[in-house]
Amino acid sequence: MMKKSLVSIAAALVVSAVPGLSFAEDAPAASPITFNAGVVTDYRYRGVSQSRLKPALQGGVDYAGPNGIYLGTWASTIKWIKDAGTIVGSDAGNANFEWDLYGGWKGEVASGLTLDVGLLSYVYPSNKLGDITGFANANTTELYGALTVGVATLKYSHSLTNLFGFADSKNSGYFDLSAGFDVGNGITLTPHLGYQKVTNTSAASYTDYALTVSKDFSGWVPSLAVVGTDNDTYVSPEGKNLGKTSVVLGLKYNF
Repeated sequence: MMKKSLVSIAAALVVSAVPGLSFAEDAPAASPITFNAGVVTDYRYRGVSQSRLKPALQGGVDYAGPNGIYLGTWASTIKWIKDAGTIVGSDAGNANFEWDLYGGWKGEVASGLTLDVGLLSYVYPSNKLGDITGFANANTTELYGALTVGVATLKYSHSLTNLFGFADSKNSGYFDLSAGFDVGNGITLTPHLGYQKVTNTSAASYTDYALTVSKDFSGWVPSLAVVGTDNDTYVSPEGKNLGKTSVVLGLKYNF
């Protein structure tokens, strides 16, 4: 703290001694590290509830490096792995949260055209799905690429491993088309359409959709989304459809 105070005093003396030197010119650069934390009434991923249609806590850290390079990590509470074990009558492990690790590069490759490529690993600590006959380890790694033109983004994610516990599902793919519209007063409208193809398990493949409205209040971002899928094979231990069309409320703080 003493060192920081001395540096601040020295900077102030330099500013007062040099005519025309403004405080804005000496303002520190924005930190390359940002944080976020939030809560949702239901953690929907690609349209399917990961939290048994219940609330979830979430948070992450992102680093924006030089020349478009980025790294990040994010986590959320979940219930689906333990639920999968309950449904089949086996111990799937007590993996009560999802931990994501990702990194990539994003930048403009042509006038008005932005490319985003990277690698994303979904980690489910202590999951034992791979020990159950007919399942695979839930940990999943995907390679992704996205192109953005104007407000629209088209993204494709390709699994380099088995996909979220599905046996023999390597090389599954997910297509994601979304857009972000500023409708005024800081309100953003985000429509989304996606298709998840699960290799060798056609019954698990599906289309998902969402329409989200959000607004940023100085870092606080409340949201309301209508989310659903056209698939009813993803169910909870009580037999509830985890991909049914529902309203999801969220509140996130970026800092």
